[in-house]
Parts: sequence; C-alpha cells; structure tokens
Amino acid sequence: MFSKILIANRGEIAVRIIKTCRRMGISTVQVYSEADADSLAVEMANESVFIGPAPAAESYLVADKIIAAVRETGAEAVHPGFGFLSENAEFARRLRDEGIAFIGPNPEAIEAMGDKITSKKFAADAGVSTVPGHMGLIETPEEAVRIAAEIGYPVMIKASAGGGGKGIRVAHSDADMAEGFAAVKAEARNAFGDDRVFLEKFIVSPRHIEIQVLGDKHGHVVHLFERECSIQRRNQKVIEEAPSPLLDEATRMAMGAQAVALAKAVNYDSAGTVEFVAGQDKSFYFLEMNTRIQVEHPVTELITGVDLIEQMIRSAAGEPLAFKQDDLSIHGWAIESRIYAEDPYRGFLPSIGRLSRYRKPDEGERADGTVVRNDSGVREGDEISMFYDPMIAKLCVWGPDRATAIAGMAVALEETHLEGVGQNLPFLSAVMDQTRFQSGELATSYIADEFPDGFHGIEPDPFQLDVMVASAAMMHAFERARTDAPDRFDWTVLIDGTTHDVRLDLTGEGLGIRYDDGRVVLMADADWRPGLPQLTATLDRRPFTVEIKRRADGYDIRHRAARKRVRVLSPQVAGFYAGLPERKAPDTAKMILSPMPGLMVSVDVEPGQDIKAGQAVAVIEAMKMQNILRAERDATVKSVLVKAGDSVAADDVLIEFA
Repeated sequence: MFSKILIANRGEIAVRIIKTCRRMGISTVQVYSEADADSLAVEMANESVFIGPAPAAESYLVADKIIAAVRETGAEAVHPGFGFLSENAEFARRLRDEGIAFIGPNPEAIEAMGDKITSKKFAADAGVSTVPGHMGLIETPEEAVRIAAEIGYPVMIKASAGGGGKGIRVAHSDADMAEGFAAVKAEARNAFGDDRVFLEKFIVSPRHIEIQVLGDKHGHVVHLFERECSIQRRNQKVIEEAPSPLLDEATRMAMGAQAVALAKAVNYDSAGTVEFVAGQDKSFYFLEMNTRIQVEHPVTELITGVDLIEQMIRSAAGEPLAFKQDDLSIHGWAIESRIYAEDPYRGFLPSIGRLSRYRKPDEGERADGTVVRNDSGVREGDEISMFYDPMIAKLCVWGPDRATAIAGMAVALEETHLEGVGQNLPFLSAVMDQTRFQSGELATSYIADEFPDGFHGIEPDPFQLDVMVASAAMMHAFERARTDAPDRFDWTVLIDGTTHDVRLDLTGEGLGIRYDDGRVVLMADADWRPGLPQLTATLDRRPFTVEIKRRADGYDIRHRAARKRVRVLSPQVAGFYAGLPERKAPDTAKMILSPMPGLMVSVDVEPGQDIKAGQAVAVIEAMKMQNILRAERDATVKSVLVKAGDSVAADDVLIEFA
C-alpha cells in the first residue's frame, strides 16, 4: 500500500480524498494555486505544494507541475479527483512511464472510453445500445445543420472532451444548430483545450441514470447499482439519488450487466461510471463512460457501505477486489443536493464572493432514522472564486426508504445557512417539497417543466404562515422583554398587506399564540437570540428552522422556499403600512445589465445599430460557462459601455438603448 499520495485537484473532492487517506494511514500532499493558498484542503493535507496562478490552465491542468510536485515530495501515487487531468490519458501514461501510480484506470481504458466519439463507436461494436447520432467530427456550422436535418430535431450538440455539463446545447431548429455549434466549440476550446463536437438525437422526456462500476488489475469488475441524476439545469446535475425510482430489478440488472461488460471489454481497473439515457418506459441507451470518480459518488457509498475512494486506492496499489457482485446489495435510499454559489432568483446565475456565514447541519445518525453527510471544501470566511466550479457543498441524506430520505433532506436544507454569496438552498427546498418529485416522476426536463418562468420562491402554506407569524411575534416579544417584561403582548403582524391580530401569552409550556379567528398555536423549544441568522423551534409539535434577517421595521423570514417580509406593529401603525404601495424596482427596459460577475467574451453590436428582439448582443463568461445575452425587444443601440476582455460585476450596465 502507498505511504504518500499527491492530490491533483482542489475543493471538496480533495477534502474527501484526504479523509479516506487519513483513515487508511496514508500521508497526503495537496497542490494548490494562488486562489487556493488558504483552502481547507491545504490546511488538512500533511504537505502542500504551490503550482501557479489561479487559472486552471496555468496550474491544475499543467502536467509538468503536478509531476514536479510528486518528485519534490516523494509521493508514490496521484489521485486526480474529477475534472482537470482526471480523464487525460496522456497524463496517466506519463505517470506510468515515470513509475508513479495513477489512482484511476489505465491509459488505454481512458482512451477507449474517455473520448465520447470513440466510446460510442466502441460501445456499438461491443453490442451496447446507443443513442442515434453522428459520431464523426464536424467542422462547420453548415455541415452541422445538414447532419442535424438527417438525424431529426431536436438534436444535442456535445463537446467530445466535455464533462460536468459543460459544452452541451440542444438545437430545435437550423438556427439553433448554427448558433449552438459555434458556442459549444468555443466552450470546449476554452474549458477542455479540445473543440471537437459531435451530434446525437435528443430523447424527449428522458431520464439520466448511471451505473457505478469498480474494477481491479486482475480482471474483476462489479457494479454498485445505479444513481438517478435527472434533476439537471443547463445539463449540470443538481439533485442525485440512489437507487432510481424508475427501475425495477430486471432493468437494474440489465443495465448493470451492460456496464460491467463494457468495463471488462476495456480492462477497466478503477472506479468509473457508465451513463445511460432512459425512457419513461425503462428503455435505455448508452451515453458515455466517465473514467473517474463522479461528483455524486456519496449516494452510492451510502446505500452500499463501500468507500469508493478507498477502493480506487487499493486497485491502483494492485490489490484485488475484496468482494464479488453477489456480496453487494442496496440498503435504503440516499439523496444528494448540490449546494451552489448561484442566485436562483436571477436565473441561477453564478455568484462569487466571501462566505461570511456558513452553518452546516450536524452530520451523522439522527433520531428520525436518517443519516446526514456534508461534503464541502470551504469554510466560513472562504472566498468563492470565479476561476472554478461554484459548488459549496454536497449535502447527502440517507434514509431507510425514499420518503424518509426526502423528508430528512428537507430538514437538513433548513438547517444549512449561508451568507455572502447567492446560493440555491431555497430552490433545493422547493424541489424536496414538490409532489411530483416525491412521486418519483422525474425527467431531465424537470426544472424547465416545473419552473418555466424561472424560480421566484413559493407562497407559504398554512403551516409556514403560522411559522412566520409566530416567529416574528416571538422575536419581537423577546426584544421588547429586554426593556419591559409584561406577561402578554398584543400586536398586529403584517405580511403582504394582510394583517394578523396576534396575542402572545408566555406560558410554562412555551408561547401560546392566538390570532385571527382565535386559533391558538403553541411554539416551544425556541432557540434564538438577537443577532442570530436562524431561529429553531417547534410549532404544534413540528420542528422547524427559519432564516432571519432583521430589518428596521421587521424581519425577512425564509422557511424552505417561502420567503416574506414580516412586520410586527401596533394596530394603528399597521393600518398605515397596509395602505402603503410597495417600492417598485427601477426601470431597466432600456438597458442590458450584466447578469453576473464575469469576463466579456464579445460585444456584437455598436451605437446606432438597429436590433431585433431575441438577437444576440454580447457573450459573457463566468465559471467556465459562456452565456449569450439577447435583446428583449426591438431597439436602437444608444451606447456600448464595455468591450471584449473587460471584467464586469453583476448589474453593471453593458448596453443602453435609445
């Protein structure tokens, strides 16, 4: 077994690898860029080596720097994590040639499966069902349009070297194809250094299901069942679970057998994932094989009890698998929510900045029968950089069944608190509370189907309304009690122009809150003091946690996906407030604002130019993704305030219209 491993990655996967190495008694070396000098991974590792500037192309993607760090520290093996050099066959070959173990599959397997075009041809030759498409290289938009017409729209445009949801577009027409082809090639060139593109038929209402495989250097391969990753946005996975609510045992075994057969055909000898697109009728087609550990691997670990990172290390060290297929079984259900630095209320645009607050839910076993796991590479006070993926954490919950796991995830999301950057906690909570998600009726179009106009939060249900009224009244009472201490308070609580007359009695059991039609709710076990960003309590025997922001005339309160301004006032003042109009947002109809912090890739209009609604006017890049900005109406350009290469902040004015 290795005594020292170098981690050629960063963030939460680096922290994840370090945890397993510690348990195995293996020393770790963490490489880092300028942006990651004070990272959690650097703090946790036994040694660290600086490898260059923040851009990945100048640090984490430079094989020479990684190998030099191995030589400097005497590491015996390299774990590449996911992304960066993890699926680079030439890097794996260089390590092998220099006597350094690569904790991943052999270079030949990476070459056979890592390239999407080659892998599809290989899979077809091996008898694995594949999605109809054109696997040859395509050079021009005109050629792409011609081939797409032959396949039949809708058609997916994919970067051959792509991964992580980047370098993918769906075209529904010739115009979409011409524009999307150019965008995918540009994204692929910038993100992967490889602009090859291929086309495949887009399956309507598909589900994304993948099989985890594990092999050793002695010809043994097993599968560890499936994960469903259908909840996606812009082809980026958001919520994953294991097992899949779609599959029956026969389909599960059929998919697993195909995945194992494909892995054996290329002498696969590490952890890998065979991805399928599945129809609602349980038909399935091979998409690609990821020759690395997946972001969502924790849900497989939770239902099987197998540490996949440990198995990768043991395989790379030459050990045979310690178990056979018949030794593996599914135990319970696990769900993973990816917590991203992004603003769900602004089209999920990336957010960067400092995590001024970060409260994590308690990990481990809970009284409700669930287990909570939180994989994160950042701490309170850390910076979310524009140079890397915006993931903050992977929050995972295991339960004995799917319903329990979902309920446990909803509670864990409530308990998580973040400040300083936009984050998607309200959106994740909304999905957990949706009847459709709870029913298991999933598709990769789920988010577009359920939130066609974007995410704007949800209206509070009766319980959440009680929570908001009771929480606001209790906090107000607590603050008032510091100056006087009556045993009863009478106020009016105002939400969205609606008043609720409230009487709050301090009793031995808790807070008795009587309001409106005389209903009484009892709040107990309250944990809050002025300045805390969360309030935890029990309302009518149901525990809850709300997020609190103090305002001059009340509180902003969020419970899961419901968020409201709640004011606690005297009845007379409440009457005045109820008649006041809400402040209107400024009129930005004659401007195009930057939707996020980023870098201007191109500006495609000039002053005096007439443009049409829907016309592309600029391209901005952030978090390695290019976003096309379009005009919302016909207009004439008055002024252009930026140029290609400029760095911009969120809400900066880019273009003005006459």
